[in-house]
Amino acid sequence: MRPHYPSKLFSELVDASNPKIQLMERMNSPLHDDDNDYERKGKVVTTTGMPALMDELIEEILLRIPASSLVRLRNSVCGSWRTLISSSQFAQDHLRRSMAVDLALTHLRIAYYSYSNPIIGIFSARSVFENPPREPTKVVPYEGRRCRSIIGSCNGLLCLLDDELEDRAILWNPCTGLTSQPLKIGGIFHYCGFGYDHVNDKYKLLGIVIKKSGESVTRIFTFGPKSKWRTIQDFPYRLLDRDNKASVVGRTGRFVSGTGTLNWLLRGRRSSFVAVLSVDLVKETYSQFSAPSRDSDDDRSVFPRLDILGGCLAVCYETKKTHWTLWLMKEYGVPQSWTKLAIIRHHPLLINSRLNYVLRPMYMLKNDVLLGKSPSGKLVLCNIIDGSIYFPNIDSSSDGMTKHRPLSRGVGSRIFHIYHESLVSPSHFGLPSCSSEMRLFKPTL
Repeated sequence: MRPHYPSKLFSELVDASNPKIQLMERMNSPLHDDDNDYERKGKVVTTTGMPALMDELIEEILLRIPASSLVRLRNSVCGSWRTLISSSQFAQDHLRRSMAVDLALTHLRIAYYSYSNPIIGIFSARSVFENPPREPTKVVPYEGRRCRSIIGSCNGLLCLLDDELEDRAILWNPCTGLTSQPLKIGGIFHYCGFGYDHVNDKYKLLGIVIKKSGESVTRIFTFGPKSKWRTIQDFPYRLLDRDNKASVVGRTGRFVSGTGTLNWLLRGRRSSFVAVLSVDLVKETYSQFSAPSRDSDDDRSVFPRLDILGGCLAVCYETKKTHWTLWLMKEYGVPQSWTKLAIIRHHPLLINSRLNYVLRPMYMLKNDVLLGKSPSGKLVLCNIIDGSIYFPNIDSSSDGMTKHRPLSRGVGSRIFHIYHESLVSPSHFGLPSCSSEMRLFKPTL
């Protein structure tokens, strides 16, 4: 049975079809521009052709429009608006407002990829929750010049690593369509992660690189006009070291917004030990804190994984082979803040007894409906209040991944990343940008 959802899951979004926005376009169209229109300190000031609107008011109105609608406006209105919307300061102000005040301004998207495939599929998280069963959520596919994996996402940017050479990375904003030019990073990553240093306003890529000699070295790459690697203190857990009392679970670190940290789950090799290894991208140091304690009934043969849910760290344990226990860290770095968020009962369509997989939480709506990836390989909506489940209808027929089953039947080897749309561009922090590395994929009939 389909779970019960609130009657209005998301607040009404403003887009370019809104009559108010259309009026603003007409008022600022080239037909109304003349020699008395000018810019002052990056603010729009128009003295004729329309009622005098203060530049601050115009900017305030634009800051209330979703990022995707602003991209359409940017390409269809007067030059002064285009300059404002394209500016780094406006992108930062819009991002700050959308994340802190109104999440409806930054549409939540889910991107996925599969190794050795040049396609990255993207679909709306909103549609997954809202669409009725007979109305599928459409996947929008993008094709790259090369096969690339998604290392991580932050502030609307996806960091993509070249699958073939593994020594080149690009930053891509799917909302604006802009990417950085490929950057040579050197070496092969064993562990890696992408995040934002909010103190120094820098985007950083951390990589534990394996040299040709077999040695490993830990480096941080700071994206900017003088992008380069710097070697930092070695990753605390050496690769393939049998003396390690714990192993690192997962290749890519989970970035927690607002903390400037990348995080990995640590799992005891011969004990119930579970912890979180944290890398501070600001101080470029390491720390470690406890994960939720495992019950004696937890199935330790099933590996737990670390995820992000609602901007917080999340861990899901298999318990008694009858249900999953979902934990959320409500205050970053404070072990006492681990809270048992939900108990999700096993369902025959969700489990796979042949694989030691756990339910992977992806996104939760209003603390009652959870989108997750089940051990059976299906995306599922779980109502944690009444226990009902629902399999969303996602149309992936256009994604060109012909070797995989349709998403509605199973995710296969697809790997998912959730991101919020933004106007942030690689050019805002000194990187040359282009629009040719990732383009809409048009499947051949």
